Amino acid sequence: MPVRRTLLASPVLEVAPKLLGMVLRRTTQAGPVAVRVTEVEAYDGPNDPGSHSYRGETPRNAVMFGPAGHLYVYFTYGMHFCMNVSAGPAGQPSAVLFRAGEVIEGLDLARERRWGSLPAKAHPDRDLARGPARLCVALGIEREANGVDLLDRRSAVQLLPGDGFDGEPATGPRVGLREAPDWPWRFWIPGDPTVSPYKPHAPKKRG
Repeated sequence: MPVRRTLLASPVLEVAPKLLGMVLRRTTQAGPVAVRVTEVEAYDGPNDPGSHSYRGETPRNAVMFGPAGHLYVYFTYGMHFCMNVSAGPAGQPSAVLFRAGEVIEGLDLARERRWGSLPAKAHPDRDLARGPARLCVALGIEREANGVDLLDRRSAVQLLPGDGFDGEPATGPRVGLREAPDWPWRFWIPGDPTVSPYKPHAPKKRG
């Protein structure tokens, strides 16, 4: 049974933990790669100073202002792509960041994207999609995927129900934020080895 858009159109703090255990699947000419989601972060639009949409709509964050279920891809630190799914009711530009996952399909292709020609044994598979930028690399997500409808069966990137997660998710502060850094809006599957390590934001020291 496909993921329902009404589920993603709920308040973002309800949506985020329900994404744990779902599957992101990306298909390219090289083949498919699928990742079971193990860690996410919620961002609550104008109610959240840590959100990209806190100060209003821009060309960069426009997907957050559209319907729930669309992929919001952004470039950060001049080198990495990260991806979110738009969430929340109409008029509430919220999103959930996909932080980490377990590669469950297309393992060789994900390894090639992450490690290149290095032998697979040189790196543990748990690190293939352990962190939001690594997750994008493993799935082959770049800027052209911005705006894709994850619930459309014709899309090259899809959000699928997977086996889900019926347990109690762990919660804690979001990672690396200057604003609202202590809000416990990060959710993850307890004990899963693919969950990314927590690193609080470190302000730059002036010399």
